[in-house]
Amino acid sequence: MVDTAVQLYTLRSLDAPVPELLDRVGAAGFDGVEFAYRVRESPVEEVLAALDRNGLDAASAHVPIESLEDAPTEALEDGFDETVDLYDRLGVDTLVVPWLDAEQFESAAAVDAVATRLNSLADALGAEGVRLAYHNHDQEFAAVDGAPAIERLIDRTDERVGFEVDVGWALVGGADPAALIDRHADRITHVHVSDADLGRGESVALGEGDVDLDAVVASARDADCEWLVYEHDDPADPIASIEQGARALRDALV
Repeated sequence: MVDTAVQLYTLRSLDAPVPELLDRVGAAGFDGVEFAYRVRESPVEEVLAALDRNGLDAASAHVPIESLEDAPTEALEDGFDETVDLYDRLGVDTLVVPWLDAEQFESAAAVDAVATRLNSLADALGAEGVRLAYHNHDQEFAAVDGAPAIERLIDRTDERVGFEVDVGWALVGGADPAALIDRHADRITHVHVSDADLGRGESVALGEGDVDLDAVVASARDADCEWLVYEHDDPADPIASIEQGARALRDALV
């Protein structure tokens, strides 16, 4: 069974504490939430209470790679230990690196260096009972030695490194998202269900762009993915966006 969640980045423009955002997520009908930044703005106990009263599970959390590689500094409040501890208290078992700059995917050597970093983090997190995953945008689909960089990255990372395929960004990058999920089914833990209008080059509501949602959901099911995570990068009305996203996912899962 595939559960549905929402990436809290979708609600980032709302001036409300995380527990209130979780109330909105629960009301929209999702099964869980993928945390992003701002989690430390509210006491952990209040976040846990909001998860409980809304019947929400913690699907995963997006965490900057610097927080997993570095010790705390003035510029970086949390390091590895602090990050692992926080999300352990919130019941999160998968931490996702959400972004690496485009230059990390411009050459074979650069991709191999990323793979080494992710393998090292997977080792460190595995010792803490936590999984690591990587979330793509479109830069990972740049051609490297005649193939998309993401293919080299998957090939050169340990099987303990999972992948959270963002289908909208994969499409923008020139890939067939459903085929990508099919090809690497054993490595994909989560699917970011977003949509994109290729003509306008922007994020749109599910069903209003060029992503084949039914094909993506079917592939996610076949791959035994645990979570379909809804995200809209820049919704005009965030609450209407997550409500529409929840409906679209429910219809696609019927």
